[in-house]
Amino acid sequence: MSQPNIIFIVADDLGYADLGCYGSKANSTPALDKLAKGGIRFTQGYSNAPVCSPTRFALMTGRYQYRLRGALEEPLNFKSRGNLLLGLPPEVPTLPSLLKEVGYDTALFGKWHLGFPPKFGPLFSGYDEFFGPLAGGVDYFSHCDSSGIHDLWMNEEECHEIGYLTDLISIKALAYIDKKTSKSSNKENPFFISLHYTAPHWPWETRDDSHLADEVKDNLFHLHGGNIHTYQKMINHMDEGIGNIVSLLKKNRALDNTLIIFTSDNGGERFSDNWPLVGGKMDLTEGGIRVPWIAHWPEYINPNQTSSQQCITMDWTATILEIANATPNKNYPLDGVSMLQILNNPANEFERPLYWRMNYRNQRAARIGEWKYLKVDDHEYLFNLAQDERERANLSERMPEQLKKMRDDWEAWDMEMLNIPTDGNVTVGYSLKNMPLR
Repeated sequence: MSQPNIIFIVADDLGYADLGCYGSKANSTPALDKLAKGGIRFTQGYSNAPVCSPTRFALMTGRYQYRLRGALEEPLNFKSRGNLLLGLPPEVPTLPSLLKEVGYDTALFGKWHLGFPPKFGPLFSGYDEFFGPLAGGVDYFSHCDSSGIHDLWMNEEECHEIGYLTDLISIKALAYIDKKTSKSSNKENPFFISLHYTAPHWPWETRDDSHLADEVKDNLFHLHGGNIHTYQKMINHMDEGIGNIVSLLKKNRALDNTLIIFTSDNGGERFSDNWPLVGGKMDLTEGGIRVPWIAHWPEYINPNQTSSQQCITMDWTATILEIANATPNKNYPLDGVSMLQILNNPANEFERPLYWRMNYRNQRAARIGEWKYLKVDDHEYLFNLAQDERERANLSERMPEQLKKMRDDWEAWDMEMLNIPTDGNVTVGYSLKNMPLR
């Protein structure tokens, strides 16, 4: 197997059913629906967390995010600027750094959200090139975060490009891909692109809303409440960019040997469609952690496939490393499991446990086969998801032995993770008064 080009696309706060291929009727995602039809779609795919930056720690390292102090923030916020503790340590091996070791050129276009300079940043953690914001959420036109700080960067330099952020991210990715795949390119090295859109994360703005940035620059996050139509149009803007990327790869005869993966960093926010799941961002119910997963790679993945394999963000790190013939660092063993055997034969599905925890409301969850263990505050739940995907029938009292087994499994796993700090400095959710709450 030759090393493919790899494009890993992450949407921000996208709901499980926001894509047509997952049931949406909004007709916002024709390009992504076409990718799903031409490849494989996972129905039991999860994010590593129900919030942004913890999932990104897991994606970058291929390990449970709870092994790193910075990922205990839920999520990192602007107060961590300049903090030398809260971020992805440069010495930790990452997906792009391990790919670089086997000859890949690497680039991140879009959201970083894993710590701020001087200690942290994309170029410290394996990327050759970077364009995007460092923080969690920025205005789509002014490119300022919720505190009013301008946050758009080209490598290590602040840049002031004019335009709608979703489009700028797509344009930068297109230019990079064209440079790497055009006839004039020497095509010596395969490339790995992290394409991390901020869409459809708030503030909810479309291309047509540029006037809002001029009218309320200092308080845009607070005043622009959004609506479902704006939200769906934001998804469509992202989908258009992805469609343009696919068209360019096809034009440059590079599509067949390019692996494109698409997912979301967590479950959907207030305008998203998570049906039939309940809950959303910030929750360890299915709506907070079950996300779309699409993989498209014509040279290896057969079209029109659907898989119910249970998988999680960090599994795709392990999968990509296996595909690229990259060796994980033995001092940082992966928690993720490669899904390569599933990609062209869903019949190879296998059982593996998945675990989560969340400081907010003292949540914990485990998924093992058809069973899910959930704790919220002081209440414990046991669900059979094969029969009750909406998590309505709590079986904890009827099946105490199964409950105890899963609780014991979760507690044994938790013993291997970092303890939640007791210094009172852990961020739990979006606590800023001018940030929208779910």
